Amino acid sequence: MFLGGLFAAQSQEVEPYFSVDQLPDLIKCLPAPPDTTSITFSHDVMRYFWGKTQRLDPERSAMARRDAVWGYEPLLNIFSEPFGMHISKTETPEIWNLMVTSLTTTDQMRVAPKKFFMRKRPFVRFKEHILTYGAEEDEEELGSEGSYPSGHTARSWAAAMLLAEINPANANDIFARAWAYGESRVIVGAHWQSDVDASRVAASIGFSQLHNSPEFCEQMARAKAEFNRLSGAAVATDDSSDFVRITDVVPDAILEIRYHTTYNFVGERIDGYQAPIAMLTREAATALKAVSDDLKAQGYRLKIFDAYRPQRAVDHFMRWAEDLNATEMKQYFYPELNKNVLIPDYVARKSGHTRGSTVDLTLFDMRTEKEVDMGCTFDWFGVESHPDFCGNPETGKYTGGKSKAGRSITAEQFHNRMILRQAMLRHGFKPLDTEWWHFTLKNEPFPNTYFTFPLK
Repeated sequence: MFLGGLFAAQSQEVEPYFSVDQLPDLIKCLPAPPDTTSITFSHDVMRYFWGKTQRLDPERSAMARRDAVWGYEPLLNIFSEPFGMHISKTETPEIWNLMVTSLTTTDQMRVAPKKFFMRKRPFVRFKEHILTYGAEEDEEELGSEGSYPSGHTARSWAAAMLLAEINPANANDIFARAWAYGESRVIVGAHWQSDVDASRVAASIGFSQLHNSPEFCEQMARAKAEFNRLSGAAVATDDSSDFVRITDVVPDAILEIRYHTTYNFVGERIDGYQAPIAMLTREAATALKAVSDDLKAQGYRLKIFDAYRPQRAVDHFMRWAEDLNATEMKQYFYPELNKNVLIPDYVARKSGHTRGSTVDLTLFDMRTEKEVDMGCTFDWFGVESHPDFCGNPETGKYTGGKSKAGRSITAEQFHNRMILRQAMLRHGFKPLDTEWWHFTLKNEPFPNTYFTFPLK
């Protein structure tokens, strides 16, 4: 988190609800950071070393890195999943405006105490490196400013309180993710635990003040109305008029519809999959045809595992996930995980597939007549499925490494993933950061509609 150019650039985009002089003074509201001879500081040191142990877990380490990215869009992308709706300037303009204006307002509060206390950051005190993607640049910026309180934590906690007010039904998931977001600051080594703890208090102070603004209250009402409208009931079960079969548009696509079989993480045919077919919205299918043409020129065909997913199938997944005794397929899809952690990180009550413009797929090599080796199977629950596992998907560079279970993928397997990813991105799809096989049309025609008609 940098107090200079980034904060100025973001704050210029909107008019805050209050000026900094109209907000509570955190220097007077918060206690001073703990003295280095205190028991509290000893706890800070112990938590710092705890954070370093968490870096050994590839999945938690990757989450901490993602959480370190500063900006409203990355933050709201992270919270979109527990919130239950993708938050963006175009898809949810009222919620977006509320969040950005509110966070711009409360962000102002952290500047004064950081300068006043100028607390030395843990990575500076221990002369070690932080865990972020741009470590050297981040260390230079972060080392020049105080660590108390944590701006990342305050922003995430304020965001959680705002989103939980809009969608109280998902408050548990929202606050659980916000808590983990704050812990990420300890794990990367950018903040002490007491910085994080104080920041949650600071966010609560700012959140309370927001409700004294008539403009905020009006915008909150508009955000709630937008959420209620967009999260309304799914369309009628027989309304599939805007959908097409993938094989009607991409005739040489290979189908292996796992949820029509028993070879899936549940271990039985999934509700709504009455036939082994794959469907998408017309727009998504047309874009997929362009992907297919691109890859055929490189010697590949597309192999489809799943596309449109009826809401009744998602409901089936949830019932299965809540039954902790149903573990027949554990060894094949989640051998390192306890089933009680699958919700909401792996199984959620709403799926982008149900909107009709998301597809799960891989490559089929026309020369060898075999499925291309991607290093792990479709629907593998774990860090090994992440596009950034053993490499940087933005640059396509293989870096190697191992998961907590000692697994790895080869440079060739990572390269194969990049062939698929780059083709999908070239033709209008966006990736998911936890599944190499999962892509959604950027301009999906039904961004907030969840369909229920079965595949038959």
